[in-house]
Amino acid sequence: MLLGFAAGLLAPGLLRPGDSSPEAGFARDMSSHHAQAVEMSILAHAKGTDPDVRTLAADIALTQQAQIGTMQSWLKQWGLGPTGRDPRMAWMPEGAEAVQDGLMPGMASDAERAELRAATGRDFDLLFLRLMLDHHLGGIHMADGILELSDDEQVAELARSMVAGQKKEIELIQSLQSRIGAG
Repeated sequence: MLLGFAAGLLAPGLLRPGDSSPEAGFARDMSSHHAQAVEMSILAHAKGTDPDVRTLAADIALTQQAQIGTMQSWLKQWGLGPTGRDPRMAWMPEGAEAVQDGLMPGMASDAERAELRAATGRDFDLLFLRLMLDHHLGGIHMADGILELSDDEQVAELARSMVAGQKKEIELIQSLQSRIGAG
C-alpha cells in the first residue's frame, strides 16, 4: 500500500515533459512566435485604417496572448523555465533548418517590422495583412509539427485550436487583401 502511495506521488512528475521534449520546445517557441504576432497586432489595432483590419488585429492579439499564458503555465507546471538550452525549433524534425536568420517560420524580420511601423494608411493595412498571413502559415506549420510528435492531450488540443483559428483568420486576411488591394 505504501508503495502504491509513493508511486502515485512520483508518477505525475515522471510523466511531465522534459526540458528537451517536443512539448517544451513547442511551448517556448510558439510563445515567442505568438509574441511577435501580438506586437504587430497591437500596432495594427492602433494604426490600421480599415475597421475590419483593426478588429482582426484585436482578435489576434487577445487570442494569441491568452495562448502564450497557457503555454507559459504549462512550462511552470512542468517545472521548466520559459527558455531552454536547445536551439529554436530543435524539437521538430528538420526544425532547425526552418529557422532563417534566427527567425522561426513566418516571422517578420526586424526590417519588415520597421517598415510596418513606418507605413501609413492603406499601405499599412496591406503590409500588416501580408506579414500576418505569412506569420499564420508558419504558426500552422509549427502546430502541425507538435500534433505529429506529442501524445499530450492538452498540448494537442491547443495546437488543433491554433490550426483551426489561424486557418479561419487566413481566409479573412485573404478576403481583406482582395477588398483593400482592389480599392
